[in-house]
Amino acid sequence: MSRQIFLIDGQSFYASVEKAAHPEYRDKPVAVGDPVRMNGIVLAACPIAKSRGVTTASRVGEAMALCPDLVVIRPRMGTYIQISLLITRIFESYTELVEPYSIDEQFLDVTGSLAFFGGSPKELAARIQQHVLQSTGVWSRVGIGPTKILAKMATDNYAKKNDEGVFELSYDKLESTLWTLPVHQMFMVASAMTRHFTRMGLSCIGDIARMDFAEFKRRMRREMGKQSDIQAGYYWQTARGIDPSPVEPGIRRQLKSVSHGKALRWNLYRELKDIEVVLLELVVEVCQRTRRNRFLGSVVSVAAAETDGVRSCWFSRQVTLQQPTSLSHEVASAALTLFREHWHGLPVSRLSIALSQLTDDNVIQLTLFEDRSRAYCKERTIDAIKERYGSTAIMRASSLLESGVARERAEQIGGHYK
Repeated sequence: MSRQIFLIDGQSFYASVEKAAHPEYRDKPVAVGDPVRMNGIVLAACPIAKSRGVTTASRVGEAMALCPDLVVIRPRMGTYIQISLLITRIFESYTELVEPYSIDEQFLDVTGSLAFFGGSPKELAARIQQHVLQSTGVWSRVGIGPTKILAKMATDNYAKKNDEGVFELSYDKLESTLWTLPVHQMFMVASAMTRHFTRMGLSCIGDIARMDFAEFKRRMRREMGKQSDIQAGYYWQTARGIDPSPVEPGIRRQLKSVSHGKALRWNLYRELKDIEVVLLELVVEVCQRTRRNRFLGSVVSVAAAETDGVRSCWFSRQVTLQQPTSLSHEVASAALTLFREHWHGLPVSRLSIALSQLTDDNVIQLTLFEDRSRAYCKERTIDAIKERYGSTAIMRASSLLESGVARERAEQIGGHYK
């Protein structure tokens, strides 16, 4: 028996949550964004708003010009995360095999659930849709397939476009459905890859799927070089719906790095002294998260985007430390040195820090000239206070400067207000 995989997507998730919380906006166009910042972007738009030309990632000012009666609601990321977790628990009442893919998309393997609940995969999908809608006010679209990749493409290309919100994409339907679609509608094919395929004479997904793999690989090599063999294998299998990967419960994976970044208003970050305040704040956050996960890092990376409104450039550099660490002052020293050496002198519009090559913190290298054990004890005490009383309970004095962003970040999740 083939697997039965669902990819369930919450329609206009953020906007749907807000409309459920505000019944008075039921028949109004609603978008989620910062109503004060006209240059900010729209994070989500309800179907009514989309029908009037409002799109995700458009500017708030542009959206309001297109749709004068648009209701713009400030995002509440904490609420969206809570609703997403509630939806996960609903899914887990149907199958223990639930794999979150994003805040509004989750894979379910219901192969073993069908016999218990009865009915067809489509009937079970409709049952889950109603359960989520009644519990959260969010309408879901469900793609069904024998593999995760087919379930995903069933959702994106079909379930999102029909009134029922459910579509089953099985192997025997591929030639009459998926293979007729333009190649840019294949999963993980963006504009650059579309241009490559177009130059190769491959305009539809079926053009790739029907081709012998050796011939497809040969064309990919001619177009993109020998390094394209892995990509050739991936796209050829995707076109055919081949995907042996299982639905893996949970979202935790072994950490490979801990990073943090911040988009900045470049006209305010022209001076090194102002940029270094933010750099230090990012280091503090990265080190705190590294300690929370009981790791030490050996490689410090710094990346920055620079612009003066006319010229733009960026850099990303890393350095290996003498010993693994999660001490803020040791990571900050390396990060500040990297930035000073590679900064071109333009105002900074984005800054990020990463700590990688992680190892367990059960062994700490001691030194002759510094009591590192005491330093870790001090930082973990500060961590405990922040965990209990909030991240602003103890702050570095530099974060109180005008250039500091730590207080603003404390009110946000993922760059948006809680």
